Amino acid sequence: MRSVRAVFKKQLKGTVKNPEILIQFIIFPLLAFVMNLLLVTDFEGVPYDIVEMITANMPNMVTMQATIFAGMGLITVMAGIVAEDIEKKSLRFLMMAGVKPQAYLLGVSSVIFMAGFLTSVAFSFVGEFSGLDFWIFTAAMMAGVTGSIVLGATIGILSMNQQSSMGLALPLAIVLGFGPMLAQFNDRMASILHFLYTQQLNVIANYLEAGGGETPLWQSFAIIGANIVVLVILFCIAFAKKGLKA
Repeated sequence: MRSVRAVFKKQLKGTVKNPEILIQFIIFPLLAFVMNLLLVTDFEGVPYDIVEMITANMPNMVTMQATIFAGMGLITVMAGIVAEDIEKKSLRFLMMAGVKPQAYLLGVSSVIFMAGFLTSVAFSFVGEFSGLDFWIFTAAMMAGVTGSIVLGATIGILSMNQQSSMGLALPLAIVLGFGPMLAQFNDRMASILHFLYTQQLNVIANYLEAGGGETPLWQSFAIIGANIVVLVILFCIAFAKKGLKA
């Protein structure tokens, strides 16, 4: 626990002093709120069938921005943090001091996890979820946040510096962040992305909004949990393989 606290304090100070990281946790729920306001349209006098067609094909801005945040935003943030530790030799020092992979990951990710929780709650408010749905959506968001934190950390470990981490992280982040949005308009893509945690976040949000769905909630959470387990294993392998080369 001492190692975790030391890494946590180091990362907390670094995050507070870095506005580029902090803005990631503010901009996405703010965008969702603003875009929701812009999409409020007065359909008075418009035939019902046309209104139904327009609203049916109109993406949910909260779900879209939440998925982009949990997928795209956090992967690049976490990859950059870990890659910076490698570039500045901080990670090498920590490893020589006996810090284990799980202690390093827990210490660094705790800061991002806490900030991600506040952002997830903000999304739940903007999405106007209430009662049990509020906490289910928040829990789904936090599960997605956890997956992206671990994936971003793995990418950061495998990178030589911050610049290379962005090159590795962006392609995955784009697929995980924007894939679920495109899947809303393409059933084939939805089936391809079905086993990705960000797609299941989208499924859970749609389930709550519709009051039900084809995929039960427990199955979606199970898929997200399986994603997280696989990603944690990959992180430990990457950390052990990189060794003191970091």
